[in-house]
Amino acid sequence: MTTARLPLFPLNAVLFPGLVLPLNVFEERYRAMMRELLKTDEDEPRRFAVVAIRDGREVAPTAPGLPDQTALPEKGPAAGFGADPIQAFHRVGCVADAATIREREDGSFEVLATGTKRVKLLSVDASGPFLTAELEELEEVRGEGAGALAEGVLRAFRAYQKRLAGARERSLATGVELPDEPSVVSYLVAAAAVLDTPAKQRLLQAPDTATRLREELRLLRSETAVLRHLPSLPAVDLTRTPTSPN
Repeated sequence: MTTARLPLFPLNAVLFPGLVLPLNVFEERYRAMMRELLKTDEDEPRRFAVVAIRDGREVAPTAPGLPDQTALPEKGPAAGFGADPIQAFHRVGCVADAATIREREDGSFEVLATGTKRVKLLSVDASGPFLTAELEELEEVRGEGAGALAEGVLRAFRAYQKRLAGARERSLATGVELPDEPSVVSYLVAAAAVLDTPAKQRLLQAPDTATRLREELRLLRSETAVLRHLPSLPAVDLTRTPTSPN
């Protein structure tokens, strides 16, 4: 079992391995985290863990009146997450490697990170200026039939894109080579599909690639069937430009 202690960044979103995460960091506890990461040599990975929030707030109140006008603002690394912060988070998250951390004049940060590997949340420490967590690395197991399932998911994803665009196939991005490695396919589709956080979280914590692909196939077919009966369809970026896991 490989474990590590890393800074913890809770979000109202799910990060998948291989996918890019842009962050606008303005709250003090996360500013402190970025300042600490900047102490790491540029040749070394600047790693932190991202977990989806189960219950709580991504941003702590910074002034009275949110939401109770008589309440004082919460402070500290665990503000908004209760007395036992680990209960506010989903237990499977993703390690992020911050390739770019730029500090602005006002002290906030512009961060561009990439998901690298899945981890299980073992414990959360709120004793410092920002949350840290003890994490166990999760192995990516291929599972039975992953290759064939990946092919089926890619076909279903193309049909889903077409319905989501509300356009003919030729209006979609063409000449784009999608990956054929089953685990990469599974994460790319999980990130690109328009699903709520609980659904994305279930995909992230699937026990193996084949299980994730099987669930994606079910979701894509279901969503495509629903879209087929809608009178008008939203146009989103993923229907116009390729989605990149890099």
